[in-house]
Amino acid sequence: MPDLSDISWFKNEFAARIATALANTPFSVDFITALACQETGLVWSVLRRRPELSTAEILALCVGDTVERGRRAFPQSKAALLAHPDGAAMFAQARAALVALARYLPAYQKVAQQPAKFCHGFGIFQRDLQHFERDPAYFLERHYADFDLALTQALAVLQAALRRLGWQHKTRLTDDEQAAVAIVYNSGRYVPRLGLRQGWFDGQRYYGELIFDFLRRAHTLSDPTNPPSLAPPQNGNAALPAPSPAAATGRHYRVAPTTAWLNLRREPRIDDAHPQRNVLARLPAGQWVQALSAVPRNGFLEIEVLLSGARYHGFAARNFLRPAPAPADLATSAPLAGIPAAQLPAPADGGTSRGALAGPFSLNEPGQPGRVGDSPARLRDSLAAIVAWLAVDNPAHARYAPRAGASLAAVYAHDYCHLAGVYLPRVWWTAEALVRLKNGEVPAPSAGLTVTEVSVNGLFCWLREFGPDFGWRRTSSLDKLQQEVNQGAVGLLIAHREETGRDGQMVVIVPESATQGARRDATGVVTAPLESGAGRVNYRARVAPRLVDTADV
Repeated sequence: MPDLSDISWFKNEFAARIATALANTPFSVDFITALACQETGLVWSVLRRRPELSTAEILALCVGDTVERGRRAFPQSKAALLAHPDGAAMFAQARAALVALARYLPAYQKVAQQPAKFCHGFGIFQRDLQHFERDPAYFLERHYADFDLALTQALAVLQAALRRLGWQHKTRLTDDEQAAVAIVYNSGRYVPRLGLRQGWFDGQRYYGELIFDFLRRAHTLSDPTNPPSLAPPQNGNAALPAPSPAAATGRHYRVAPTTAWLNLRREPRIDDAHPQRNVLARLPAGQWVQALSAVPRNGFLEIEVLLSGARYHGFAARNFLRPAPAPADLATSAPLAGIPAAQLPAPADGGTSRGALAGPFSLNEPGQPGRVGDSPARLRDSLAAIVAWLAVDNPAHARYAPRAGASLAAVYAHDYCHLAGVYLPRVWWTAEALVRLKNGEVPAPSAGLTVTEVSVNGLFCWLREFGPDFGWRRTSSLDKLQQEVNQGAVGLLIAHREETGRDGQMVVIVPESATQGARRDATGVVTAPLESGAGRVNYRARVAPRLVDTADV
């Protein structure tokens, strides 16, 4: 597959021409880049490294698809092609293209030795030979080797896909929407409930998922027309988009101090039988919010609110909102400079392993895996390797063996994050130690004296107060959570339990695989992500039967 240097080559070579062609369309240069990566990236990423080949020669060699078994479109075989009036000339050209490509790509050498084999896909965007009957000149006159002509042809198909989706009047498309258009480009249809998991399947990922991966990677690279739209991540980290921009322009309010928490609801109503069912989040007293509408509905005001970096849109009871002046900056929080990570050094009597009961120490077994790579595929593989290595469901791993009084969900989440290179505390500073740190002292981590083990409820509070300073960001959407995890990010789902003496709930969200995926509704939005966790039942990956309605997630 094309790497970052290949994607950069493509953008530098063609971005200016693409940008001109995209005028008055909702598509982006990065989307066309992703399409080219998916369609023929395996070819041109190899050819561009051959110094004897010019760009024009590379474009002429962007051919492929020799599979005939199960093919329904014309031509199903050599005989079907030869039966066309211009079929002999087309076969000769398609056969010669295959032989020429095989000189540079060993993967095609074996098939090129079969005299009846020929290419069905032509051009950097792979126009299929099924269109030969209607447009023979495109193939016989090698229009596909001209980048501008090939792009014009691809854009015509993409515009038709827009019309099929009912989006022909859109002037801008999200990444998800562009991926949906690409799925139609590939397969001719789009089923919303399947999300990106549709189109051609390579045995591991679907066409929509592959396009999205390339699109996200293209965002991290500049080209002659634009700077990168996403900050390039360090090796072993995922490229994350910026938080959603604000939509509200109305009056500012603060949650009244007469209530400890105010429920933010999905709709302007309360279900008497299930009063917590449509709760999106709980807003603390004093929380700033901004109205999206000036007129209450059923006693609820439509508002937008920023919580730990996540922007929520919902409805809150108007009687518990007080008009307030606009804050100086809703998007930032006060930095907590000088509060370092808390971690106990390895015990003097040896390492900490999965085979021993959990204590306050982090795992330090020889050969333990980590999160590595600069592509979504490698990052996903790394995270899958961590889950497999931790083997939370292995009875031999006493560290995760269910037992009374142990916050195993917190232990497992810490271990996963620790191996993935993300800080989630196993122990955290005591209140006294935090005061000393804020006064400039640096106390040594000592179990029971300056640090204590952290439960799920403790981690919930820690993520709110300290998480942003250690790179954690809240999201208001399970769909976004699963999407970013699929890109190789580390994700958690955590709920605080209010009952005294009872710990909260916490799971790690893991990337979807060829065999396991999240649950989605009819529109393709994730309603239950793919999770991994420890507790009364330990599991590597599953979709929960239902989400807890009464928790503040």
